[in-house]
Amino acid sequence: MRLGINLGYWGAGMDADNLAVAQEADRLGYSVCWAAEAYGSDAATVLSWVAAQTERIDVGSAIFQIPARTPAMTAMTAATLDSLSGGRFRLGLGVSGPQVSEGWYGVKFDKPLSRTREYVEIVRKAMARERLSHQGEHWTLPLPGGPGKPIKLTVHPQREHIPLYIAAIGPKNLEQTGEIADGALLIFPSAAHLEDTALRHIRAGREKAGLTLDGFDVCPTLPLAVGDDVAALADLFRPYTALYVGGMGSRKQNFYNQLAQRMGYEKQAAEIQDKYLAGDKDGAAAAVPQELIDSTCLLGPVARIADGMRAYAAAGVTTLTLAPAGFTLEERVAGLRAGVEALELAGVA
Repeated sequence: MRLGINLGYWGAGMDADNLAVAQEADRLGYSVCWAAEAYGSDAATVLSWVAAQTERIDVGSAIFQIPARTPAMTAMTAATLDSLSGGRFRLGLGVSGPQVSEGWYGVKFDKPLSRTREYVEIVRKAMARERLSHQGEHWTLPLPGGPGKPIKLTVHPQREHIPLYIAAIGPKNLEQTGEIADGALLIFPSAAHLEDTALRHIRAGREKAGLTLDGFDVCPTLPLAVGDDVAALADLFRPYTALYVGGMGSRKQNFYNQLAQRMGYEKQAAEIQDKYLAGDKDGAAAAVPQELIDSTCLLGPVARIADGMRAYAAAGVTTLTLAPAGFTLEERVAGLRAGVEALELAGVA
């Protein structure tokens, strides 16, 4: 199992330290540095900035939002980043959510599975430098009856195959991800529930494509906090968990709330959502069970974190992406170093 680092969103208040965190992760041997985007900073600019000032660590989009770019634009960006970074780019894609897709990008959030499948097909064709033509439900290239003609990418990516990941939560999306992608980006993963909530669906998709899980990168992101008081550490992530389970999406379309329900927290997930959507964010955070936080984060002394890493490796995780807690650069760097120490202690590297 390898380690990654997730910088999250640029503009979240820790920008001055993010580059130093990425550089320390590079020095420590982390395999990949991910950056996110929603409706603030874009991931491509952040990744180019990080890639220019690191040496070995891969840079990855977690995620590029599908409604934000045409497939051809994504292929151009991926090829450019791979070329500029010397073959260190990983392309992570996701449909985002209905509020961002329709409210920010003006793109209908409909048929996300077929939209993702077509998008990936076009991106792969373009990155392979095929003459681009596609007749689908969501995209037609070239447009009929006009001057457009099939053309191909002029940039040569550093590698023939750029790894492509999809952020997936629901069973059908996970299955499709196994079928069409090289890896899955997961959030709120519990080692105890990973087989039921994710891997069995990914495996079914791989089987559809005549493949196994060999070579497929199972890549969850886990917050990490080091210390002796596990309950106090869990409290650090109550607002984060409440935001996703309670407020990330509408009442009917909150994929994280549905995931918490599949993990056995039906009653608690409903309470968190009710309070969050009513404006009681503190009440929603208080309603998050400590067990849910503890099972989806790495908390405690290094030895306890190592135990957690063993559990994730045994469950099938191949790249464990960490999001170390901390209000200072020193705290975040200490988390990075604790992650390496725990991985060595776990014996699963």
